[in-house]
Order: sequence, then structure tokens, then C-alpha cells
Amino acid sequence: MTFLPLRRTIVCALGALFAFHGAAHAQSDWPNKTVRIVASFAPGGSSDLVARQIAQHLSTRYGQQFVVENRAGAGGNIGVDFVTKAAPDGYILGLATSGPLANNKWLYKPMPFDAEKDLTPIALIGEIPLVMAVNPSVQASSLKDLVALSKTRGNAMTVSNPGNGTIGHLAVEYLRMHTGAKLQSVPYKGDAPAMADAIGGTVDAVTAPVTSLIPNIQANRLKALAVTSKNRFVGMPDVPTAAEQGLDLEATVWSAMVGPAGLPKAIVDSLNKEINAYTRSAEGKAKLASLGMAPLAGTPAQLSQQMSSEAAKWKVVVESARITVD
Repeated sequence: MTFLPLRRTIVCALGALFAFHGAAHAQSDWPNKTVRIVASFAPGGSSDLVARQIAQHLSTRYGQQFVVENRAGAGGNIGVDFVTKAAPDGYILGLATSGPLANNKWLYKPMPFDAEKDLTPIALIGEIPLVMAVNPSVQASSLKDLVALSKTRGNAMTVSNPGNGTIGHLAVEYLRMHTGAKLQSVPYKGDAPAMADAIGGTVDAVTAPVTSLIPNIQANRLKALAVTSKNRFVGMPDVPTAAEQGLDLEATVWSAMVGPAGLPKAIVDSLNKEINAYTRSAEGKAKLASLGMAPLAGTPAQLSQQMSSEAAKWKVVVESARITVD
């Protein structure tokens, strides 16, 4: 009788050992089938094209297919929500932007997920800065000039953006809050109409991702005042940053790879290493630059911190300006 508990203990221990080895083998054997990367925006856009670049690189490195699946809608929330509900086995990943990873949690009510709790951060990939540009008739040659000029006018200066709650909208509200500039945000449905009305003089200025405005800035139909990234944008090296003009404004559309909560560390570390290698390589930098994106790299912990700090930063702006998205 005294041997039965001991035998039961040994059997349980062996079972746990085999289970551990099985799980370890499953992770070391990853990937052994196609991996789906969910892009949270429509085909053809920068988010989709970045996802396809990364998928191609990972397919080559792992010798297994990484395919892109587009699930667009709700400012990127639909695609990311799908990822949060996937099994954490490394076969469904998400390429998402700063909207669903940070800003949207204050804009959409109810929000279908909590990015900080329901996702595993994997790697930063790159960012596209905003640019503030004005109609050439506006008597300002810098963003600092525009802020000063706005304070002398009876009516607020109008600044178009690609849509209610977009980073272009948030950036103008942030600038207004922190400088006292008399600016009125005018949301449009997309970059093109926001840009067209700035060119036509219906509004004084436009704030949108730099990639959408470059051709018209180069053709002198718009005058660029500042980019809102930490460093100057390589495609427009003569345009200073807001920080260089003494203005505390940093606002970019950044992209990152994420997975469902609970994704095994071995898979996360492996993907992080490969994605960093790509964004740091000459080929990766060139391909990302072709999409107007400045490459980023870092640890999963750094991505987690980025998600947290950006969410906190824009929460204040959203609540102060009372911005909501239906």
C-alpha cells in the first residue's frame, strides 16, 4: 500500500516531463506550416505593402510560407481583434499600426480589445511621419511662424486632416493645446480631399502622412513647414522637424508586428531577431524607404513601452478635444 502514492507521483512526474518536452518540441519545430500575417488595412496601402515585405523576408529566412491576409475596418481594430482571438501558437500574427495599438483605445467605444493585455509585442518595423504644409499664400515659412501668425488672426486658421481621430487630427489638437495656437481641425475622408482643399485654398493648411503630400510639396503647390518625427525625413531633408523649431510635437504612424497574448518567448525572440535584421539591413532600409517609411528596430519590451507611452500621450489629447469616432 505504501508504494501506491510513490508510484502515482512518479507517473505524474513523467507525464509532466513528457508534456514539457512535447511543448518544447512544438516550439522548436515552429514554423512547420503556413504562417498568416493579418494586415489591418486594405490591400495596396502602406501597411499592406510593409506586411508583404516582411512576409517575403520571413518566408526566405524560415523556409516556410508567410502569407498576408487583409482584414480592414474600424481604424485597424477589426484585423487586430482577429489576432487577439487567435491561438498563441505563432501561426497567426498581426502587422498593425499605432492606431489600434495605442490611439484607438480612447477613440472607439466600446473598444473590442485591450492592446496592452490581449497582444504579445514582437517588433517595431518603421514609422511614417506627418508633415504640416500650407497653401503657398499663407505667410509662414515654418511651423513656429504658423503658430505665431494664428494668434494674430481674428478667426482660427483651418487645418485639414485625413479623418476624425486620425493622427493628423490628433497632432493639430496637440499643437493647439501646447502652444495656444488658434487652429481649427477640419476632418476629411482621406488624404486626397484634405490635400486638395489645402492646395485650392479652402483651408489654410493640411497635416497628413508625408508620403501623400511629397509630390505636391515638390511641385510647390504646398509649402512644407515641419515634419513631426524625431529626425528629419530622408525624402525631404531640407524640411526641419517641429522639435528643431522649439515645438514639442512628435506624431508618426508607426507599424509593428504583434501576436496573441501568451505567444511563446522562443517564437517572439526568433521573430524579433529576424525582423530587426531586416529593418537594419541595407535592403530592408531601401525597401521601407520606397514606401516613405523610416525603419525602426528594438526589443519586444521597447515595443511594449512604445504602446503604453503613446496611449498615455494621446489619451490627454483625445479627452481634452473631446474626440470620438462612431
